[in-house]
Amino acid sequence: MKITSTSCICPVLVCLCFVQRCYGTTHHGSIRGTRNQTKHIEGETEVHHRPKRGWVWNQFFVLEEHMGPDPQYVGKLHSNSDKGDGSVKYILTGEGAGTIFIIDDTTGDIHSTKSLDREQKTHYVLHAQAIDRRTNKPLEPESEFIIKVQDINDNAPKFTDGPYIVTVPEMSDMGVIRTALHNMDREAREHYSVVIQAKDMAGQVGGLSGSTTVNITLTDVNDNPPRFPQKHYQLYVPESAQVGSAVGKIKANDADTGSNADMTYSIINGDGVGIFSISTDKETREGILSLKKPLNYEKKKSYTLNIEGANTHLDFRFSHLGPFKDATMLKIIVGDVDEPPLFSMPSYVMEVYENAKIGTVVGTVLAQDPDSANSLVRYFIDYNAEDDRFFNIDANTGTIKTTKVLDREETPWYNITVAASENDNPSLLSHVTVGIRVLDVNDNPPELAREYDIVVCENSKPGQVIHTISATDKDDFANGPRFNFFLDEHLSINPNFTLKDNEDNTASILTRRRRFSRTIQDVYYLPIMISDGGIPSLSSSSTLTIRVCACERDGRVRTCHAEAFLSSAGLSTGALIAILLCVVILLAIVVLFITLRRSKKEPLIISEEDVRENVVTYDDEGGGEEDTEAFDITALRNPSAAEELKYRRDIRPEVKLTPRHQTLSTLESIDVQEFIKQRLAEADLDPSVPPYDSLQTYAYEGQRSEAGSISSLDSATTQSDQDYQYLGDWGPEFKTLAELYGEIESERTT
Repeated sequence: MKITSTSCICPVLVCLCFVQRCYGTTHHGSIRGTRNQTKHIEGETEVHHRPKRGWVWNQFFVLEEHMGPDPQYVGKLHSNSDKGDGSVKYILTGEGAGTIFIIDDTTGDIHSTKSLDREQKTHYVLHAQAIDRRTNKPLEPESEFIIKVQDINDNAPKFTDGPYIVTVPEMSDMGVIRTALHNMDREAREHYSVVIQAKDMAGQVGGLSGSTTVNITLTDVNDNPPRFPQKHYQLYVPESAQVGSAVGKIKANDADTGSNADMTYSIINGDGVGIFSISTDKETREGILSLKKPLNYEKKKSYTLNIEGANTHLDFRFSHLGPFKDATMLKIIVGDVDEPPLFSMPSYVMEVYENAKIGTVVGTVLAQDPDSANSLVRYFIDYNAEDDRFFNIDANTGTIKTTKVLDREETPWYNITVAASENDNPSLLSHVTVGIRVLDVNDNPPELAREYDIVVCENSKPGQVIHTISATDKDDFANGPRFNFFLDEHLSINPNFTLKDNEDNTASILTRRRRFSRTIQDVYYLPIMISDGGIPSLSSSSTLTIRVCACERDGRVRTCHAEAFLSSAGLSTGALIAILLCVVILLAIVVLFITLRRSKKEPLIISEEDVRENVVTYDDEGGGEEDTEAFDITALRNPSAAEELKYRRDIRPEVKLTPRHQTLSTLESIDVQEFIKQRLAEADLDPSVPPYDSLQTYAYEGQRSEAGSISSLDSATTQSDQDYQYLGDWGPEFKTLAELYGEIESERTT
């Protein structure tokens, strides 16, 4: 296949040289390729014979940025099998085939349909093949070729990072970008803009150019000293200003920026050096004037200060420009204000004895008006709502007195706040703290430091120390120790134990005799007395409990329980358990027997010989008032009175009646009915025996019986001759009673 092109001769010659180098064979008018290659495998060379190929091919070239109306001609493909009769069909495949590059399938002419850009893609790889138009069989194998895009000058020079920003210190020397003026001052002009142009083709005609902007900023150096706008300032400060508070500000100007403008302020002289201080605010670069000591208009009305402001970061290259500091004078006028009263002391400490009478003077506070008016001052105690008020103060004199009896053991110290105000201006207040110490008096006797568990061994010897005790006192140390321990002189000498004062606020318990026995007595009591060292001295009595225990030979307590007694009798633990079980069983049998006896009812036997008065004994007794389980008592309660709950209140009288003595002859002559009546009256009138006077609520007991009361207690109020015939009308329940009294009535009639 032959390739023809309308491109310039130079690129063709370059391509020919390239092909000659690649294939090593030159033909007149065409370049024939081969499809066979020499293959090297593991050091061996395999030679293939290259048959004659019918393709004539080359590289194609196409100009970029073609802007014509017609497609750009690229080249022509031609096969040796093509006789010009149209039987050969050319097919083009690969990159851009059919879209960018099209081929005339009869003539083999290739055209470019789009404008190409070499900066986007430099070449295209395509494949060409010739086939028989009638049989669609390839006449020759497919061949590969390249279409390269030729560059034209269509891109001007371009600065990739523009515009550029450059910083140059002011007053700097010349550099790559040189300053045209000497001593360029940032404070005069800070920003500059420079336009830079670049041309290709060495600036020849037809070349392209590009430009960019360089923004130059002059950076600051410390070439300007600070300056105060004024040489004299005046400041008003009221005398009520608080110590440590800021009372004013002052500022020096510096034309520099950043750290070059940093400065510090100081007071270099003046009569207010000890009264005022100045500090620097780093954010605002201002001097903050503060008060070191309180002001007093009545003593000094004005102060003068010389203040200096100086740069902190100096550049010695510009030291010739002068000192980088400046000074000014500040006059401070002290303003007169109405001040609150001033106490004579910043705080007060007073003392008062405990148990002092109400109204006892504790102390006096004093406050005065510091102003020239010298107004009268009133005092009061600033109490909280929940505070107990133990003190009050005289509003005119400031004298503090007690309002309650103080107890040092409860509160040894009181802190109160006293306020003072002027009569002319009560809103101006001043406060002072008053501490009141409560002094101790000897009003608490000493007592044992704790409850002591004292043990004495059975094998103790006379004079042996069995325990050491100590005492404590709620009073202060002056009225407490030293403590004295001793036995009560009014009691007889204890034959078992004695007490020894160790003279160090402790005492020792000693035995008086040899050996103790728990079987005889297991606990002993030792009364002791303790006195303190106060004036006057107070004393108290206590009783020590001493238990007798069995001990080892080295004095260790073995046991103090009752089982040791039984052990000494030779009874083991198992025997004790058996004895206890037997006792429990016997008690259970006795309880069961009593219960059975109570549940058994004896028959009612009434002697027919004596039917006048009979006391019938029932072995089954009720529970009385305390029995709340025998029946439901709510059935007896009156609904109207059930809501009222009343309790029994027994009152035992203190009156004791003299005993009654009657002779035997009197008892024999008195009638039984009179005797019962007399005893009943005596029991009713005797307040010394139960039941005592009490309030008992019986609530509701149901409807009254038609039979009325059958009690014999009311027999004394009735006649002895009664008609018992009505008992027969009460029904079968009273049949026996009617028969009984019917016989009695019949005997009387006979």
